[in-house]
Amino acid sequence: MRLSLNQITTRDWSLAEAVRGCVDAGIPAIGLWRDKVAETGVATAAKLVRDAGLAVSTLCRGGFLTAQGPEGRRAALAENLRALEEAAELGTDTLVMVVGGLPEGSRDLVGARARVAELLAELAPHAGDFGVRLAIEPLHPMFCADRAVVSTLGQALDLAEQFPVEQVGVVVDSYHVWWDPDLERQIARAGARIASYQVCDWTLPLPADALLGRGHVGDGHIDFTGMTALVAAAGYTGWIEVEIFNEQVWRTPGADTLRTVIERHRTHVETP
Repeated sequence: MRLSLNQITTRDWSLAEAVRGCVDAGIPAIGLWRDKVAETGVATAAKLVRDAGLAVSTLCRGGFLTAQGPEGRRAALAENLRALEEAAELGTDTLVMVVGGLPEGSRDLVGARARVAELLAELAPHAGDFGVRLAIEPLHPMFCADRAVVSTLGQALDLAEQFPVEQVGVVVDSYHVWWDPDLERQIARAGARIASYQVCDWTLPLPADALLGRGHVGDGHIDFTGMTALVAAAGYTGWIEVEIFNEQVWRTPGADTLRTVIERHRTHVETP
């Protein structure tokens, strides 16, 4: 299997519990979150995953590049340099970048997007030095104000293509891009720029906090067979990472969640 468990799917597990869960379930890779890594320390986390024989598919997350003013810019640059260093130590070549929304009180969307491009230009050479790719993740437009001013795969590629492919790529996250009428063309355009393929389903009704509206693959409206075929045709052969933000899933025992993740992966995504 090319299946990877993104840690947020079992949010209430510690890193050690998530690693043990993957080993027990036969899941070969894990996508780590920086807050969970910080709880144990980067060196300890790297050893824990390495000793368990797991690959690290991605590190979540870097980004938040839209801060205004010299101080905000310096802070964002420093934080992302730390994230790159952590990714390299943890053994992953992919740092997921959620680029950030509008600064508080701002309506300057054009300016926010310009700042994203400017900071990417500063970070990209450092990413090359660390051997870690900055993977720009476009988020659904409903998150434009608070989380990501990059809303489409096309926008993400417009940014990524300004840099060497080994420095900057993109994330294809089913939840965020499935609606895009230009998706087929943009996935084909992405090609070797695809640094991560993340899956979960679009379920209705959306909860009050739309961030938590992701469901298990197969529970919603996304054609995973079609999307996976597009990603494969573009040349992507890497990990397929299950990333679910959902209160009900989080309340479910982790081992039960992993059984569902594996079953849905086999029937809807990576079919024999």
